[in-house]
Formats: sequence, C-alpha cells, structure tokens
Amino acid sequence: MSGTDRDAPSHTVSYTVVVPTTGRDELTTLLNALAHGRGPAPTEVVVVDDRPAPHCREPLPLPELDVPVRRLTSGGRGPAAARNVGWRAAADNWVVFLDDDVVPGEDWPARLADDLTGLDDDVAASVARIVVPLPGSRRPTDDERDTLALTRARWITADMAYRRRALVEVGGFDERFPRAYREDADLALRIRRVGWRIVEGTRVTTHPPKSGDFFASVRRQRGNADNALMRAKHGAGWRAEAGEGDGRLGRHALATLAGASALTALAARIPKAAALAGGLWAGLTAEFATRRIAPGPRTPREVARMAVTSAVIPPTACAHRLLGEWRVRRGRAVLFDRDDTLIEDVPYLSDPEKVRPMPKAAEALSLLREAGVPLGVVSNQSGIARGHITPDQLRAVTRRVDELLGPFQTWQSCPHGPDENCPCRKPRPAMVLRAAEELGVDVRRCVVIGDIGSDVEAALTAGARAILVPTARTLPHEIEMARRYATVAPDLPAAARVALELT
Repeated sequence: MSGTDRDAPSHTVSYTVVVPTTGRDELTTLLNALAHGRGPAPTEVVVVDDRPAPHCREPLPLPELDVPVRRLTSGGRGPAAARNVGWRAAADNWVVFLDDDVVPGEDWPARLADDLTGLDDDVAASVARIVVPLPGSRRPTDDERDTLALTRARWITADMAYRRRALVEVGGFDERFPRAYREDADLALRIRRVGWRIVEGTRVTTHPPKSGDFFASVRRQRGNADNALMRAKHGAGWRAEAGEGDGRLGRHALATLAGASALTALAARIPKAAALAGGLWAGLTAEFATRRIAPGPRTPREVARMAVTSAVIPPTACAHRLLGEWRVRRGRAVLFDRDDTLIEDVPYLSDPEKVRPMPKAAEALSLLREAGVPLGVVSNQSGIARGHITPDQLRAVTRRVDELLGPFQTWQSCPHGPDENCPCRKPRPAMVLRAAEELGVDVRRCVVIGDIGSDVEAALTAGARAILVPTARTLPHEIEMARRYATVAPDLPAAARVALELT
C-alpha cells in the first residue's frame, strides 16, 4: 500500500516528519503508526539519531515501511540540534516535529492535512493537542503529573508542524538548549516576534506518562539552567509571554539560604540563630513536600520520595540556575557583515539566484558552529530606502543565504539611507547591540567580522570586538585603523579562529 492510496482526502499536503531519537523502543511504534494511519502519508520520515559517538555508529533498528525513512546523525548534541539537522534536510514546505515516544492517532495524517490546508500565509506553525493517559484506579505520581504538564504547554514540539521558511527566517532551534526543555518555547517566541502566528490544530497525539526513579525529580532541576538563557534572550517577562506560571525559584532560594544559615550558625555555636533559620527551612520544606504529596497516590514509597526530594530540590535548583547564569555571562557570539564578507557583493541584490558565497565562508562558519557559537548577520541595506529592492526581495535573498550558509540565529538589517541619520546604520552600533540582545549575549563577548571600516567602527562603538577581512574595495586607511584598534585577518577561516580566541 503506497502513501498515495491511503484514503487521501480531496485536498493534499506535502510534509516531512522529523523525529529526533536516542534509540528508544517506542520509536518503532511511532513509525508504524505513521505508516498505517488514514490520510496522506509524509513525503519521508527523517529519523535523526542523536546518540553520541560511538553509539551512533551502531545500526539503529528501523522497521521496513512503505513510507520512505531516512536516518541522519547529530552527534549527541541534544534535541534542538537534532531537529535542526532534520528540518534542514527536508525538502517540503511543512516540517512536522514528533518526539520518538509519542503515539499519533489512527486518523492523524488526515487531521494533519486538515490542520495545514488553507492556513493564512502569516501562520508559521500548527500545534497538536497532546493527551496523556493516566491510570484511572489511583492518583497520578509525581512523574506522571510532570508528563501531564505537557498538555498545558502552548508550543510543544512533541507534535508541532512548522513552515520551513519560518524556520529559515529565525535560524531554527537554538542549540544552546541541550535538553528537551524550553527549546520549543524559545523558538515559538522568536517566530512570533518577527510577525508569524502559531495556531492550534485538531489532530490528537498521545504522550505516554513518564515513570522515573527515586531522584528523577531532582535531575529535572537541570532545566533551571535553561531558564537562565530564556531570561537572557527574552527578558524577565518570558514566563508570562510563554504561558508559564511564576515558578518556585524564589522560594527555593529562600529555603536554600535558610538551610545554609542554619548550618553556619550551628557551626558558629549560635543556637538561637540556628533554631530560627532551621525552623524557616523546615517550614518551607514541609510546605513544598505537602504540596507535592497531596495530589499523589500517597503510597509509602511515593511519600518518602516526595519528602526526601523536597529537601534536595531547592539547593539543586538554585545551583543549576547559578550555573546557567554563569554560562549566559560566559556566552559568546560572532556577527558577520553580509556583502563582500559572507556573499559576493552584488549592488542592490534582489535576486536570490545571484547569491554567491564568498570563498571559504562555509569553512569559517563550520568552525564556529562546531564550537557551539551562535551566529548573526548585521547588514546595511539602503537599497530599500532608495527604492531599488523591496522588503520581500530582501527576505528572499536572506532565505537564500540561510539555505547556502545558515543557520544564523539573528538577522539585523538597516533599510535606511545614509542621509536618514538612523541609529542602526553602520558605523552606528544599534544593529550590533540588538543582535547581542536577541542572542542573550553580553555585547562585550561579541565579535563582528566585516570587510570595511564601518563594520569595525560599529563593533567598537557597541563595545564588541572587531575583525577586518580586507577585500579589493577595502580602503588602505580602513586596514590601518583595524590594525591599530582591532584585528586584521587574511581570510574568513583565519578570522573565525581569531574570533574563538577573542571570546
């Protein structure tokens, strides 16, 4: 039975399914469900093996299906990186991300086609309704309640269909998120901020409830490090914008401080202070444990587990958050000029087919991506103000650059002319500052690579580092200025290596 014979509706939609996996047994169930569902089959299923080496060199067992299945590898860099590998390999306009442990409904392909057909051009994504089946004979455990929270997530990539060009526009998933946590909300916030909409679909996907060991809830606190990156990228109000609650970090910090103070006072033989701080710690811990025990099955094991982990979680959460904040402050980024740096300079370039990468540009970008450095572009585009190109043409060229050399995590373009006195046109610093803010990176940890003096000036004025890669149009005094105040590199790979040293 071929994909085109499967009770296809009157309308059809072409889509690729991308499934990041670490080789879980549930993957076979998912693939079989996709192959035998009612409705139009995917063009192909891209299974991205995210097992680290040497495991990814071992065969990943995949069932024989009528639907084409392609296996790619992402080197164990996490689900964000794996999804990026998958969607960049896809040729369809729609890319559907599924977790490897979900179970689509029997009519999932037909409902997906209904969800995607006729969507307005400004809709970037359609999200499914996630269902978590819980046991009816008892209350859910802490692990099961944690899985149940997925049903309230606004933009969960357990089942999310994205337009490929929307992913290209924002650079895909931020690979600095190493876990299946917050990377989906981060992508959705960036998608929405550039004008796209995300809508809810009618399809239903089942996510089996988790079942962890005694300290599973403690290990989940690693997500607090990712919250630090979310705050750096999206500001203090990111939780409200993403539909998240306030969280308990403030109370965890108070409990941790109280416990530490009690131990310090006890060591210093100050019994009254120790008793006061210890009482506060005990009260906060008891409140937290009671809140977690009350909705659960209250078996001896579950009660003991909640009591013990409620004492361990607050300091663990705080430690991970501090580690995340440290990583954010140590974060770095490299920003590129576009014309005569990344691509050949074509005056007022409006035709995507005329995009030609500069020599060794791909090699330089690969060096930086392998080091985990987020990348951006800062480019003067006065052709818009002069009437030589339109915003739509600029976006088309941008998409083509991303296809050839991407992804770039931020694009900053100034559409103004040199006489408009705008703050974003290089050599002014606004584009560099905006790019650093969007990436959640201290601008002093950014390096700007360009080919003329205004690139260097914009970087230095913003407080960033600068590297000049001269071309035939670079003026002698610009090279001399760069030698004095910045760095001059002979080519892009050399500039990339210097950038890694500077940051």
